[in-house]
Amino acid sequence: MKRFVFAALVAVLPIAAFAEEIGAVSTVHKWLSPDNKIVIEAFDDPKVPGVACHLSRAKTGGFKGAVGVAEDTSDASIACRQVGPINVNMAELKKEDGEKVFSERTSLLFKTMQVVRFADVKRNVIVYLVYSDKVIEGSPKNAISSVPVMPWR
Repeated sequence: MKRFVFAALVAVLPIAAFAEEIGAVSTVHKWLSPDNKIVIEAFDDPKVPGVACHLSRAKTGGFKGAVGVAEDTSDASIACRQVGPINVNMAELKKEDGEKVFSERTSLLFKTMQVVRFADVKRNVIVYLVYSDKVIEGSPKNAISSVPVMPWR
């Protein structure tokens, strides 16, 4: 019975990508604790094979950052590209506009950075939006990237 419940929960949870850290640069040097930095991460869209996204975001260092209780700023940038053949039904993708593709906690409890996907059927383009939300109040800071669906050679 437990296996059935677990399988049912996994089936209804949204598919979200996992990021791979590509690199980082320090922005504020800390003498005795980790530096503040900008981290670059990459992930593939789990529902649209052939699309990869790169995300840069601020990561707070210091003692709070080292133990995982610091709140990262809402600053993020995204660039998504076609890296292989894309075989997706744009009309089906449109039905799921705003679907979460990737998310990562940016504070201990209340803040999350998210990437969501939209389909622009008229232009045959997939649009990715990165933003930060918070339980009480989110941030208007955001960035987008568009991927035209084109033949792959």
